[in-house]
Amino acid sequence: MSARGWQTHEGLAVGLPMDGVDTDQLIPARFMATPREAGYGGFLLHDLRFDGAGARLPEFVLNRTESAGASVLVAGRNFGCGSSREAAVYALIDYGIRVVVAPSFGDIFAANAVNNGLCPAQVSEDVAAAMLAGLGEAPRPVTVDLEACEIVGPACRVPFRLDPVWRQKLMEGWDDIDLTRAYAADITAFRDRDARARPWAAVRPPGLAAETRPDRV
Repeated sequence: MSARGWQTHEGLAVGLPMDGVDTDQLIPARFMATPREAGYGGFLLHDLRFDGAGARLPEFVLNRTESAGASVLVAGRNFGCGSSREAAVYALIDYGIRVVVAPSFGDIFAANAVNNGLCPAQVSEDVAAAMLAGLGEAPRPVTVDLEACEIVGPACRVPFRLDPVWRQKLMEGWDDIDLTRAYAADITAFRDRDARARPWAAVRPPGLAAETRPDRV
């Protein structure tokens, strides 16, 4: 399903000073039998947010009163590593997270994120460390600008890296199918040229007899 496109996002940033947050931490596998339409936000980082009895851990950043409504998450390197489960992105989106800032991301996670409208903003390790230190226990409002590839806050203005195609997909609200459709005219033109150059290779509907080739009798 295509996401809603955006160019700038204003939201509250919180820090998660952890490296290697994997997809099983983002949404433990035992919750993935829940229908998607029921929402996965309540399962986000479940085993970090709650104790074994299901009680909320007040010291965890997302459980703090001042973090309510947070939509930008700043984390350590290799965020979203592990299995390829797209449900990890669903959990972030359903919770309200729209941007994750980190020095590096799991490749499949990052691609899934973009297809669902979540921005994986890549920064250097030094910048991530400075942002995490600046946030500390006090979430701060920031603006994420896709056009400029920049994050602006009360005490920071930092650039981030994002693949240009991914940037376009986020701004347009496209997934991979939408991106392919954007080249529909080029695809049609290629198909027509190829049909003229190689008529014998054209795919025909089932039951339609192939034309006689000149090299066969």
